[in-house]
Order: sequence, then structure tokens, then C-alpha cells
Amino acid sequence: MKVLVVGATGTLGAAVTTLLATRHDVVTASRTGPTDVKVDIVDPASIAAMYEQVGRVDAVACTAGSVPFKEVGDLSREDVESAALNKLLGQVELVRRGLDAVADNGSFTLITGILAGEPVRTGSMSSMANGGIDAFVRGAAVELPRGLRINSVSPTVFTESAEAYDAVFPGFPPVDVATAALAYRRSIEGAQTGQTFRVGW
Repeated sequence: MKVLVVGATGTLGAAVTTLLATRHDVVTASRTGPTDVKVDIVDPASIAAMYEQVGRVDAVACTAGSVPFKEVGDLSREDVESAALNKLLGQVELVRRGLDAVADNGSFTLITGILAGEPVRTGSMSSMANGGIDAFVRGAAVELPRGLRINSVSPTVFTESAEAYDAVFPGFPPVDVATAALAYRRSIEGAQTGQTFRVGW
């Protein structure tokens, strides 16, 4: 199976790549760092160019997407647009542009997070983007063609970054990225579609 991992240079992306590379042909893509292909998911043209370069794949696994953490009253219009473009619309575009690139019965796995259901202070943009992706996954699952499947992975705060985010996620038990990577394997190698696989919550 040929799997395209988008966001492969991040902590989660590296864990997903390491896990999947033991059983599949993995192609890595990211905006920065050493990868097989460069892509900026904010730019639809960059996504189209990535798919053209990579060719036919059996699965797309996205671990990319950032959002600003600010109190609602401190958010600028640019902050809102950044959250929408980076995590929400960027991933939707990965699916839209990838419909013809993914083989029959292939899959898309997107990234969301615990803030879709468990809000925290300064996390409204993450809640918005995560909730949007989870809803998109449910909606898209009923109409994807050719047996294509789509799921999302929704982890809590990662052990690897728990110290840096301790003030944002007070009392949240962390989970390591290797455990979250297993949810990607479940989505790619399993049979479910339209699901949000919660990890650590």
C-alpha cells in the first residue's frame, strides 16, 4: 500500500511515518524539513502540485494544521482566518484535490483534537477547526466515490508537548504520539468510515 503522510516532519507525523513505514510504501510531505515532497496545505495549488508529483496513492494521512491560542477578545480577523485556512480548509482541500489521486477503496485520515469536545481557555480556534473537520468527515463519508473512506484522529495533549502546554491543558492526562499513530493505522488498514477515533479521551 502506498501511503502519503502530510505533515511528516512534525512530532506526530514522524511517529505515523515510522509506524506505517514498517508495512507500507510511505511518501512524506511537509512545508518544511527533509521530505519526499514539499506542500503547503494553505495553498490549493501546492496541494495539486503535490498530488501530481506523487501520483496514485492508496491512503492520505494528514497530521498538519496549526491554530492560534488566544482569548476570544484578543483574536484578530487574521487569527480566525489562519485557523480556518491552516487546519480546517487546508485539510478539506487535501480531500477535494485528492479524490482523483487516491485509488479505489483508499482512504483519507485527518487530524482534529480533544478541543472539539472539551474546550479550554484560549482554545476557541482549535475547537472551531477540530469540530469543523469532524463534521466534514461525517458528511463526506456518505458521498465519497469508488469506495473511498474518510476518518479523523482526535488526540488529547501529547506527552511530548505536555510541559509546554501545561497551562492550556490543566489536569488533562497526556498521551504519547506513538499511541496516536496507532489510530492512523486503524483508519488506513481498517474498514470504518465517517468516524472520529478519539485517543486518550
